[in-house]
Amino acid sequence: MIGLISYLVFFATVASILAIAVLGLNLQWGNTGLFNGGVVAFFGAGAYGTLILGSPALEGQLGGFELAYPLALTGGMVAAALLAWAVGALTLRLRHDYLAIATFGVAVAFESLMRNAEWLAGGAKGIRGFERPLRAALGDGFLYNLAFLGFVLCLLVAVYLFLERLVGSPFGRLLRAIREDEDAARSLGKRPARVRLVAFVTGSAIMGLAGGLYASFYAFVSPQDILPVLTFQIWAMLIVGGAGNNRGAIMGTVLIWGAWTGSGWALSRFAPIEAQLYTGSIQFVMIGAVIVGMLLWRPQGLFPERLVVSQSGRSN
Repeated sequence: MIGLISYLVFFATVASILAIAVLGLNLQWGNTGLFNGGVVAFFGAGAYGTLILGSPALEGQLGGFELAYPLALTGGMVAAALLAWAVGALTLRLRHDYLAIATFGVAVAFESLMRNAEWLAGGAKGIRGFERPLRAALGDGFLYNLAFLGFVLCLLVAVYLFLERLVGSPFGRLLRAIREDEDAARSLGKRPARVRLVAFVTGSAIMGLAGGLYASFYAFVSPQDILPVLTFQIWAMLIVGGAGNNRGAIMGTVLIWGAWTGSGWALSRFAPIEAQLYTGSIQFVMIGAVIVGMLLWRPQGLFPERLVVSQSGRSN
């Protein structure tokens, strides 16, 4: 029983961290129409930035700043935002498929840099030795994991409320107007390029927050944590939940993460030995099948976007 509760705490912690990243993607794609194919680059920037800023001095690699955890986590978000600003300034004039290809290339380049630049973040070995926040007071067992889950849930609620307020504001309506018809928005005196960049940077900073939480929960990050499959997982979570709906983004995260972990457990337990060698590949195929299936069966997701009707009778 204790083991089951411990696993549920672990499951909920990782699902909540991923839900924050999905909310960031929802701002970009669901509300603004920006096809970000490089989610892991910004997630990874937050993860590496947090550990580099908060870790002790490590021989042969950047670090040793030992900032307080809130400052390190904020620094990870800033790193993701700066990367997004640089990428967005160069790529946001592209549209749809071209933007997806360009941002996916950024993710591949970021993973390659982290894997080969040992002076920066340990290369393929990753960053080790990060001191988990409040570890001295809470220990390293169930109590710590439970406290960290509470912390992550608080941040998830804060991000959710922030985005709900943002989407319901005039700026949120401007995002949707640009998503639906950029030329019409420009004809009304708006500046779509600037607005798209703001949305891209904000969503990427939220992804950086998720990456920082992920890295500090495990007290370790390596290039294996920022492989392209994570981008497809996060996209599947948003597509299943419903783009444009923040509640749907969270529910989609729980469903897909549950399916991912459940399928891994089932394959390792019941599949023949020969099939177990391909568990990871089978799960990748499953993610692709889920994305294609949802796009064909219910492209709006399980929880479609809800348009709020103003008192004048017009939808916002």
